[in-house]
Amino acid sequence: MQITRTAVSLNVPDVAASAGFATTHLGFTEQMAADGFVSLTHPDTGTNLIFLATGLSTFKPADKAGPAGQGLLLVFELADLDAEFERIRAAGAQVVTAPETEPWGERFCQFTDPNGLIWQLVQWVDQGPDQG
Repeated sequence: MQITRTAVSLNVPDVAASAGFATTHLGFTEQMAADGFVSLTHPDTGTNLIFLATGLSTFKPADKAGPAGQGLLLVFELADLDAEFERIRAAGAQVVTAPETEPWGERFCQFTDPNGLIWQLVQWVDQGPDQG
């Protein structure tokens, strides 16, 4: 199998709110949109991020058409977590977790969008031989 692109599709009550968060704070751009649907892309990745309005009649399978979010993290790895955290926080995004570093070298922070989705930013840092 040769995978050429990846897309993540999420059902949300307010498509414009989550799309606005991604374009305003993370640099995504709208690739296409229709009533109850928006597909975003990012210039640095081969990933599309799709938001569908919860309850669309075209969603298949219909019995799985509930809202996304519970137990879901949208995670993006980047080079300068602290600078991006400050930029996004200063722009008014709701902080869930301020930057912290796990013992294995994962430095992360989290924000939430108006639909309650958790957006996690990650930077891998060298913990050195004395730090685990």
